[in-house]
Amino acid sequence: DNEKRTSYQDSLDLLQRNHLKHLLDSTRDKTITWWGQSYQKAKESELLLGLDLQGGINVALNIELSGLIKGLSNNPNDPGLKKAIDEANNKKTSSDANFIDLFADAFKSVNPGQPLAPLFSNNTRNRLKIDASDAAVITYIHEQADAAMQQTKNVLTKRIDKFGVSQPNINLDPNKGIITVELAGANDPDRVRKYLQSTANLQFWEVYNISELGQALEAGDKALTVLLNGTKTTDTAKTTKIDTTKKTSLDDLLKKDSTKKPTDLAAGTNVQYPLLKYFDGVARAKDRQPAKDDRGNILYTPNIGYVPLKDTATLNSYLSNPVVASNFPANVKFLYGVQEKDEKGKLADYLMLYAIKTVPGSDKAKLEGEHVTDARQDYDQFGRVEISMSMDKAGATIWEQMTGDAYKKKSQIAIVLDDLVYSAPGVTNGAIAGGNSQISGNFTVEQGQDLANILKSGKLEAPARIVQEEVVGPTLGAEAVHGGTLAFAISFVVIFVLMLVYYNTAGWVANIALILNLLFTIGVLSALSATLTAPGIAGLVLTIGLAVDTNVIIFERIKEELTRGKSYQLAVHDGYKRSMAPVLDAHVTTFLTAAILAYFGLGPVLGFATTQMLGIVLSLFCGILVSRLVTDFWTNKNRHFNYFTAVSKKVFKHAAYKFIEYRKYAYGISVVVLILGISSYFNGFKYGVEFKGGRSYIVNFHQPVNEEEIRNDLGKVFGEQPITKTYGSKSKLDITTDYMITQQGLQVDSMVKNKLFEGLKSHLPATATAAEFSGTTKYVEGSKKVDATISDDLKKGALKATFWSLLIITVYIFIRFRDWRYSLGTIIALLHDVLVTLAVFSFLKNIVPFPLEIDQHFIAAILTVIGFSMNDTVIVFDRVRENSRLMKGASKGEVINKSINDTLSRTIMTSLTVFLTILILFLVGGEVTKGFAFAMLIGVITGTYSSIFVAAPILVDFAKNKALGQADLIPHDDKKQVPVKPATTKA
Repeated sequence: DNEKRTSYQDSLDLLQRNHLKHLLDSTRDKTITWWGQSYQKAKESELLLGLDLQGGINVALNIELSGLIKGLSNNPNDPGLKKAIDEANNKKTSSDANFIDLFADAFKSVNPGQPLAPLFSNNTRNRLKIDASDAAVITYIHEQADAAMQQTKNVLTKRIDKFGVSQPNINLDPNKGIITVELAGANDPDRVRKYLQSTANLQFWEVYNISELGQALEAGDKALTVLLNGTKTTDTAKTTKIDTTKKTSLDDLLKKDSTKKPTDLAAGTNVQYPLLKYFDGVARAKDRQPAKDDRGNILYTPNIGYVPLKDTATLNSYLSNPVVASNFPANVKFLYGVQEKDEKGKLADYLMLYAIKTVPGSDKAKLEGEHVTDARQDYDQFGRVEISMSMDKAGATIWEQMTGDAYKKKSQIAIVLDDLVYSAPGVTNGAIAGGNSQISGNFTVEQGQDLANILKSGKLEAPARIVQEEVVGPTLGAEAVHGGTLAFAISFVVIFVLMLVYYNTAGWVANIALILNLLFTIGVLSALSATLTAPGIAGLVLTIGLAVDTNVIIFERIKEELTRGKSYQLAVHDGYKRSMAPVLDAHVTTFLTAAILAYFGLGPVLGFATTQMLGIVLSLFCGILVSRLVTDFWTNKNRHFNYFTAVSKKVFKHAAYKFIEYRKYAYGISVVVLILGISSYFNGFKYGVEFKGGRSYIVNFHQPVNEEEIRNDLGKVFGEQPITKTYGSKSKLDITTDYMITQQGLQVDSMVKNKLFEGLKSHLPATATAAEFSGTTKYVEGSKKVDATISDDLKKGALKATFWSLLIITVYIFIRFRDWRYSLGTIIALLHDVLVTLAVFSFLKNIVPFPLEIDQHFIAAILTVIGFSMNDTVIVFDRVRENSRLMKGASKGEVINKSINDTLSRTIMTSLTVFLTILILFLVGGEVTKGFAFAMLIGVITGTYSSIFVAAPILVDFAKNKALGQADLIPHDDKKQVPVKPATTKA
């Protein structure tokens, strides 16, 4: 019974999904709560989980505009045009400029003095005249490109809507030409790739059979043999003239040696039949005798050969070689068929090869998919899945003529979608009228539905190619949710208790603000239909640490005012008032770095930045407004919060440490940091797959494995050893390889995964099969692919994000404090923090038991460290500015020492809260955020150090004869306050 059920389980699953969808659709607007909430409204209001939390697929697609430019031109094969497009593609890898502008510059460079108008002007298609300026032509191409990119997004949206994934997310960045698609819950990567990358370029071609190309194959094989063996003969050096009317079967070509299979000989001997060996399977079919119809006519198969997957690149290079290509007719084009499956569903390890008849000088077929008006999944007379198509009147006329010609010639017509031959049926009953046709093949119901939907959605004028991809299985998603939730809960409890232990009853004010901050953050994210990711949870955990920062600054100031003998009402009033400037400065600088990260970030990092920015804004709201309302409410009842405990009274009481006197030692440490930071560049880093390109797979072996043995075995199949590292346990590895990363095509990903299985087979359970390995998430729980072109863009984006963060913060500090020394101290302190983190990631990369990689999460950590370090630094700077007005006649060293000691309690408390939350995230948050958390831990320590020992001393040693900046911008009401004398207590 189980075996029978397995045979139709897919159909049962499909019926169940369709029934559930129908049930939800029919009740979507039905009220389900007493306050009138419907299911649909509740669904729209829920907080969405990202694919890294529930599993799914995230891809970034690069919109190819080179094909659009060719399509807009009058002559797509113009040498100058093709050369300019190639040059623009080369420049695109190292430039952020728009592709159309790169093409314009390249065309001027390779075709000096030649105008663009003759190539693009067409009275019937556009308004460009033959004498139009180059600027007008480029403007026209820009307009068409913008429209094509929007059309590509619209078509992809239509496809995704029919894909059956709930709450898909698709965004277009027209400046970068990138479309990002997130399909949370999708679990079939191969299906998604085909669905998104298909241009829906449907074409109908006549085909060459093996007899028509017999002489060409023989001549090409001889010429290639000469080339590969490095010998010279007179008979093969000449180009053979092809007579395609002469029927010569490949069988005749092999009669000279019918006992020897044409294949490459052993290493060290001459290569024989390098081309013909791929056509041997066709020649030997039916006992070497071609099939015949009932009238005695020879029936040739539409395909001319079978090519192993591993040899497709080799054969492509052979067929494109001039010594081979010159032997074939000018209108021949070689295409592969779709990868077939056997009766057990296993993909074949070969592809069929077809030779189609093109129109020389044109990429257009006699009949194109633009004439297809409808497509649907159907069944043939034997119950096999097929796709039925209907055509418009013009298409029906062309189709009738093509099928009539094919019937007379006893030939086939290849039905080609995106340069893949899906079927090549023969015409047995005369011309087909009415414009109806079918695409047959070894389709499943799901594949048939997908193909029909793609054809109905329409052709992409600007095709999209996946350049970055991330697949997360539900197991990894569940682990990320568990780790993130646990880190969030523990962090909340720890900070909650810490506020009460250190600030007594006033800690309840901070905790109320903390709770409201988190509730507001989640509520706003939900209202904005934002998606919560694992880095987003990390942002929430970090928000817990930063949320109490506003209250810490205010409470510490209130404690100072109380220590000076002020009443509770006045201390609270002055504490809130005089804390306003440092609170705003600290949060603005942190917000700026998060905003820059959001601008340059991609994918999950964007979610982290968004959560952080929202948390910062709400921290200000809750920490200032809500806390003040609660405090005033309690004070108006003649009650007062207690801001001291036995612990906080003793800690940093009468602190008078002479930090400035030890600045030379700090400078020495900073020089060592500078040397280590520069040395880290030469020592090297471990770059994540995002920054170096390649594929990364998280493989669960379900048993402990030997990492060294796996590297060696994979090195045999990949040609070089991949990078492997444990992922949480010794039974799970993260494997990264750049094998075939430069090759394009829908088949490449499955080929790489097959190679991966081949290398890992001996380490997997004995029951593991290739189909189970590639088609489920039982073993490959997650994967990531980054094309080399997009990895360069990500690296440049990371450098830009870091540069702009440093620059904008420096400018902000200069404007805020109106003194260049503050900016100089800031930039040196921030560079110090960055160099320390880089040195740690470089020199400890092979020492610590977890991966230290330079990737997007690391950049997010660096920018967050910059923001946090500035948070500390501006607090000290604000107090320096205030004390420089109050301490008239005191030396700069005394003013700065007093300022650091005044803010020391706040500095330590803020650093402690953030450090504890990040430490908890590092310990229990899971593998996804471990590298980020470690970088943040280093950053918190070094940021605290640099604020005290690097940034502040700069104010003493530069411009020694000048005053320490402007007076505090927020006026003081306490005019009777006596300037505080510099403390002389010994540390």
